[in-house]
Amino acid sequence: MSEDEAPKSAYEIILERLRLKDRESGVEERPLSEEQRAKLAEVRKVYEAKLAEREILFQSAVRKAHDPAEREILEEDYRRDRERIGAERDRKMEAARGGESPPPKTK
Repeated sequence: MSEDEAPKSAYEIILERLRLKDRESGVEERPLSEEQRAKLAEVRKVYEAKLAEREILFQSAVRKAHDPAEREILEEDYRRDRERIGAERDRKMEAARGGESPPPKTK
């Protein structure tokens, strides 16, 4: 049995279907350049560090908080910060893939 005839996993079947759907809708698959890969790696590294820093600050604040209402506020702030950092990371990664410069950071 050749490699093409070997049984495929559900994951492989789904990937094939997605690639076919992309080709049918005109989406072209472009491999990333070394420069793009380096930019993506740097973005991932920076945002992993930001998330780790935020986690440490959150855990420290939670240990000091004794009031359940205060903890709830801290948790909500932490969740919102994680979402913001994740969205910012995703924008920069998309810009690195497309070669555009990321939009300016807003606060």
